[in-house]
Amino acid sequence: MSKGERTGSTGPEVGQTGEVGQDVHGMSAAGGDGSRDGQASAVQDVVPTAERRTSGRRADDRRAEEEQQARDEQRELYSTLDLALRIGEVLLSSGAGTADATATILGVTAAGGLRGCEVDITFTSIAISYQAAPDVAPETHMRVVRYRSQDFSRLTDVDRLVRHFARGDLSREETSRELARIVSAGPPFPRWSSVLAWGVMAGGATLLLGGGWLITAIAVVTAVVIELSNRWFNRQRLPAFYQQVAGAFVATAVALVLYAVHAPVKPSLVVAAGIIMLLAGIALTGAVQDAITGYYVTAAARLLEAMLLTGGIIAGVSLGLTLGIKLGLPVAIEAQTIQLANLPVMVISGALMAVAFCYASYAPLRSLLPVAIVGALGSLAYTLMARAEFGPAWSTAAAAFVVGLAGYSLGRRTGVPPLVVVVSGTIPLLPGLTIYKGLLELMSQGNLIGIVSLATAVAIGVALASGIILGEYVAQPIRREARRLEDRLAGPRLVGPRRPIRPRQPRPRRTTSRRSRRHK
Repeated sequence: MSKGERTGSTGPEVGQTGEVGQDVHGMSAAGGDGSRDGQASAVQDVVPTAERRTSGRRADDRRAEEEQQARDEQRELYSTLDLALRIGEVLLSSGAGTADATATILGVTAAGGLRGCEVDITFTSIAISYQAAPDVAPETHMRVVRYRSQDFSRLTDVDRLVRHFARGDLSREETSRELARIVSAGPPFPRWSSVLAWGVMAGGATLLLGGGWLITAIAVVTAVVIELSNRWFNRQRLPAFYQQVAGAFVATAVALVLYAVHAPVKPSLVVAAGIIMLLAGIALTGAVQDAITGYYVTAAARLLEAMLLTGGIIAGVSLGLTLGIKLGLPVAIEAQTIQLANLPVMVISGALMAVAFCYASYAPLRSLLPVAIVGALGSLAYTLMARAEFGPAWSTAAAAFVVGLAGYSLGRRTGVPPLVVVVSGTIPLLPGLTIYKGLLELMSQGNLIGIVSLATAVAIGVALASGIILGEYVAQPIRREARRLEDRLAGPRLVGPRRPIRPRQPRPRRTTSRRSRRHK
């Protein structure tokens, strides 16, 4: 019994213990479920917050990347438009036509990835407008052309730079840095050599007009004095009109002195050489080119500038002639006869004038040989036509056609813009003696003969420019791309790339083969 009691007494204790154990375990289980639910709810509250923070950071990063990408695209847009405007400024300031400047600007923007740009040039300003999408406001940038320079080296370097950029040899940043170096660089030759070249050009003009060696030397010295005085006036910010008046008066004054001392020379040739020297800096070719190609606003501005500068020459010469008449020193003009025996001298003189002007305008040395050939051909054509009595205007037009025809081909072959060769080759054809003859007849005789002579000089100028453009039209190579570009720009190209430039885009790669596409 003791054992039974023990077992009986022991049973309940064990059962009690088991109940307690069950209760304890039950309580612990219940307590465990409550803590897990709380932890789960806490974790569920923390996880969405973290996800929201992560998604918020990702959205911010995406917005920052999009904003940075937009800023980079805008910066690239500004850089391309600024590069195109700076290149257009150099072309316009160097005497290039509006059609050439417009085509070059469009070529630069196309090579930079901007298609459909609109360019507006008003001779003193350039404006470019670009619209990325139909629902986006267009970007319009403008640059003012503040200077004019007769620097063919800068024009040649910029033309070569545009070609390299169009072919992809240079990036936009490299092109911009190279352009800044070209614009800020000084002349490639010493300035004194340029001044001396102007004198050589005037000496060649006296030889072309039938002068001897003494009057040629006097013309060289006179031209050097005129060039030095004009450079001094330019540093003093004197307008070009007054520089033309001063230069023409100096040439006429030298002729009056020679007439007063009874020098055994033709004083009128000094005046004619000075007029040719002053006419050489007038961009008449660009004015007529703009008028022919349909840019009438810039053509009117260029023609007005040419008329103003020519008016300065007329004013200076007429002032000297009036002073000579008051002093009893009427400088007469001896009739010029063109003889085939003097043909070699005239051809060599024309080549010398063209080369001297080309060097004085800081053209590359490799352009001197084609310029000499073109100048000689122009002088030869004019002499033969004048000998056949076709008149001064038609003789000049024929010679200018030869210059334009040969200048385009030789310029492209030597790697210089045809504008450099063509403008230099027309220097021997300028109507210096005709202008002086008309002014002398108008001032001394006071009849209408002088007006006829001045009208003849105007006709010679128009024939000169139009003959050049016609020669460029004929010499332009007949290619599909060139024809498309010329039809859009309505004219031949004297500066810049000849073919239309398209933005460089990588060709997409094939992801599947032809066999797999056939099975599909």
